[in-house]
Amino acid sequence: MSKQVPLADGLFTWPAEKPVLIAGKCEKCGFVDFPRKEHCLRCFTGGTQRYELPRRGKLWTFTTQRFRPPAPPYAGADTAATFEPFNVGYIDLGGEILVEARLTEPDHQNLTIGQEMELVVVPFGIGDDDTETMIYAFRPVG
Repeated sequence: MSKQVPLADGLFTWPAEKPVLIAGKCEKCGFVDFPRKEHCLRCFTGGTQRYELPRRGKLWTFTTQRFRPPAPPYAGADTAATFEPFNVGYIDLGGEILVEARLTEPDHQNLTIGQEMELVVVPFGIGDDDTETMIYAFRPVG
């Protein structure tokens, strides 16, 4: 089995049986931002503390990605010829923040606005060094 690594450091806890997204919470105004930044993007005066987001939320909206993204450089394991459409959506995590993520459900007809979703970590691609890149996604609960 290849070594598994997160897409980027500091996005989510990994490895973890129950992963969480790592956001930043402003020390002055309380603004929550994901991914975490060193300084607050709302008040510009505060630093941020590590803040773990809820693992479950509600599907706020979604769409189907029907073509292989051209930029930024797409690191998926597929090619333009083998690309398969996937669903992407915004998940409302407790009214604090909307997070954009890939959805594990391939059929858009099985998704509904307001549906409860749960964070998971899934394979994304395999690099030249046989390292498997892992990304966060959300799956329907139940």
